[in-house]
Amino acid sequence: MDGTTASSTQLLRQINSEALLRFALQEQVFTAGEAMAATGLTRATVLGVCDGLVHAGWLEEVGDESDAGRSNKGRPARRYRLREAAGVVVGLDAGESRLTTLVADLRGRELGKRCQRIDSHVLGRAGRLAAAAELIGRTLEDAGCDAGDVMLTVVGVPAPVDAAGMSPGGGEFWQLMNSGFTAGLPGEVMVENDANLAALAEQAHEPSANVATLLSGERFGAGLIVDGRLLRGRQGGAGEMRFLDVFDNKLVSDEGGSDGLGALARTWARAGVHAYGGATSLRQISEGDISAEDVFRAAREGDPFARDIIGRLGERLARITVALASLLDIERVVIAGGISGAIEPVLERARGLLPTDSGLPLPRIVASTLGAEAVVQGAVESALIRIKSEPAGFLPRAARAGASASPTPA
Repeated sequence: MDGTTASSTQLLRQINSEALLRFALQEQVFTAGEAMAATGLTRATVLGVCDGLVHAGWLEEVGDESDAGRSNKGRPARRYRLREAAGVVVGLDAGESRLTTLVADLRGRELGKRCQRIDSHVLGRAGRLAAAAELIGRTLEDAGCDAGDVMLTVVGVPAPVDAAGMSPGGGEFWQLMNSGFTAGLPGEVMVENDANLAALAEQAHEPSANVATLLSGERFGAGLIVDGRLLRGRQGGAGEMRFLDVFDNKLVSDEGGSDGLGALARTWARAGVHAYGGATSLRQISEGDISAEDVFRAAREGDPFARDIIGRLGERLARITVALASLLDIERVVIAGGISGAIEPVLERARGLLPTDSGLPLPRIVASTLGAEAVVQGAVESALIRIKSEPAGFLPRAARAGASASPTPA
């Protein structure tokens, strides 16, 4: 066999293996016939590829209880499933003040989850990386796994991230948030903008071709899906709300720039609670301890000062929604993050302020149902998308442990 023929045969084997792996990653238990129907491969090819994937550690052959006791009825169908021990993925939401990590199997089933409060400005880059590595290690232990089981770790950071996982060098805060995670976490590591990951989580939860997911806690960031594709931009800056810093700092005073709705609720309440002329229950809380949750709770109870803040937040969100709709023609704006469960009064105010004569239908404004887990769920979703799209780029645990198996078997 000449080199050209050998190369072509090897490429064909890899293509067949990838096709069958993609099918296996989406199925529970499957027969060779079902794999034939899904991939278009012949029975002999399917059986050969499955045998190779079993040997490599990707699949395992399973019996069928319905075949028990069968005699003279032909050979029972061979059945396969993804081997649970093939590997796991890790999602990490590396926020400014909180780390959340989630370990999942290759079908996305949660195996372990942990959260930890941090002060990034005290820890610095090295401290953030060390804290993340330790938290992931403990979560893997909870799941009965170790670092050798991890195929891919996806990290969400509150900073723009380019295709190489790097953030623009001009921002000190961005460099702190993107703390060199690719060098210190288990498995292959991908770093992504946190709002983009939240958008992927929302897309998996409720698919939409044109949607903006606004991650709004301490800072505003948007994950933008337009015509079914996630927008990134040249340096990963698509969805950064820096225009708010320009407008608010130069054109409108005391509007908060790109601070998130949660941060603004807290900041405006603390700044105005004692100057407010009427009665407010927020004065019962020490000024420095007032949280966004306190403001939302007080507003629900009818507190006039808190309701004024809700109104200002709604006006701000309405302006942002109109800007996004005008530029991107989106159909839905999703408010994600830890405050999403309490944000409905703000959304009601924003909806009431949207113009009705814009010429185009304006987007629906809704709260995410994923809460504070939107980013880490999106990180796991991103990891699974990557593995399903490029399965030959990853090795199951057995192969990574030094077995002689190949991920592209004959």
